[in-house]
Amino acid sequence: MSDGPLDLRLVPAAAAGWLVCGLGIAAPASRLSAAAAVVLVVGLMVVVGLMVAGLPRGAGGSILLLLAVVAAALASCAAQVAVRDGGILGSALRERAVATVEGTVAAEVVGAPSVGPGSGHGSAPARVRTVLAVQRVAAHGHAGTASAPVMVTGGAEWAGVEYGSRVRVSGRLAPVPAGDAMEGALTTWGPVEVLDGPGQIDAAVDALRSSLMAASDHLPPDGRGLVPGAAIGDVSRVPDDLTAAMRTVGLTHVTAVSGSHFALLAGAVLSVTGALRLPRAARAGVTTLTIGALVLLVHPQPSVVRAAVMGVVGCIGLLVGRRAKAVSGLCVAVILLLVLDPWLSRSLGFVLSVVATAAIVLLGPRLAHALARWLPRWLADGLAVPVAAQVACAPVVVLISPAVSIYAIPANLLAAPALVPTTLLGVAATLVAGWWPAAGRLLCNGAGAAAWWVASVARTGAAMPGATLPWHDHLLGAVALLALDAAAVVALLGGGRLRRERRPGLLLVTAALAVLLLPGSRFLLVALLARA
Repeated sequence: MSDGPLDLRLVPAAAAGWLVCGLGIAAPASRLSAAAAVVLVVGLMVVVGLMVAGLPRGAGGSILLLLAVVAAALASCAAQVAVRDGGILGSALRERAVATVEGTVAAEVVGAPSVGPGSGHGSAPARVRTVLAVQRVAAHGHAGTASAPVMVTGGAEWAGVEYGSRVRVSGRLAPVPAGDAMEGALTTWGPVEVLDGPGQIDAAVDALRSSLMAASDHLPPDGRGLVPGAAIGDVSRVPDDLTAAMRTVGLTHVTAVSGSHFALLAGAVLSVTGALRLPRAARAGVTTLTIGALVLLVHPQPSVVRAAVMGVVGCIGLLVGRRAKAVSGLCVAVILLLVLDPWLSRSLGFVLSVVATAAIVLLGPRLAHALARWLPRWLADGLAVPVAAQVACAPVVVLISPAVSIYAIPANLLAAPALVPTTLLGVAATLVAGWWPAAGRLLCNGAGAAAWWVASVARTGAAMPGATLPWHDHLLGAVALLALDAAAVVALLGGGRLRRERRPGLLLVTAALAVLLLPGSRFLLVALLARA
């Protein structure tokens, strides 16, 4: 059921770092710097005093680690807030100035650029968005350097602009709420001047992504959208109705490249390198390179980077000959990523990714062990992962979207077998389609057949009665949903432990699965929480 006692020593440090970053990104840089210095000095004095007084070495080390993480988080927030809020970009944002901005396109240009006479300044609302890593700003007759991401909206002027290009564009700047991942917003008009094309790495990645799009172009609409989505995270061709159906049944993670994709690819690489009897160091190195290549291929996003760091931590564990401890690895990933980018602390995608991983690690094995007393092992293992992830993520999601996806767990269970070929064959097609188009199309055919099943599960589940139920969108609704699902999980675990009293145990397991899998079990609580 488990690999031994859970190592939770890093959990307090990770939680403290997350809290500090969440609060710190909205605070003045001067106060953050002072707080970092105070925490570091006072913390060291306290730890030394406790150790002199006879505190056990392990406890002193844990306290020192927690204080060090807090000090590092405060220092990182102070440095990055100072860079963002200072200089000409900060003043131009506060004044909502018209400015000329230079920077690098840091996200795919998405949307449908309009063409023709209505696309300039004063036209209809822009339909294109991207992210610009700003490097230089000119406003009010002054110019200066900057270093911050800005959310850009525009129109037809962005057509054909590639990821990684360095551009110059004019528009109006506007501030965003304190603590937002973006430093500000920019609405553009006029031409986008491309100062420099993508670098060699970005150009090579773009060529690979383009070759997959070409190789999958002959597939039916669902396959044309899902194969690039599962392989490289490109959702530009996923039909709108399929996107809505996947959202309804909780399958949007299929096209959100994150932990499951890295696990599939890393598992395949480890299997191949193991079959080749490569040394441990070589297996870890090849797997780490594969993880890095996938990050470049899909472009860094919070969940992608988190999953990649987790993979590297696991490879380090393999390299030193020790089994990777998933909880410790997750905590290390959280601490490193938050110190590097404190704004991740308020990213919903990052929150869901970490929460889902923690639930699968902590709860998944126990659920599988309990269910295996009543179900075949393969079915118990298959149910455990989506149940754990759903229980952990649903209360967070309901705060943003006040509805409960009733068929999320069975839909994920049914779609899971098709996700492996969709992802792995799609990645393989990406790598070979550029120099062997026929093989790329053949691999896409296999991935498309698997994607058809995923789309069928999504559409069928979304069309079933009661696919989503309205829910309260405040804290009360989240707590109620968590309590309901947690009670069902406790019943599952309790039912699995009733070895002798098989009938009561079976009844508990059946009732708990009904709460998690069937819509009728939630109607009563929905009625109680319904708005007047």
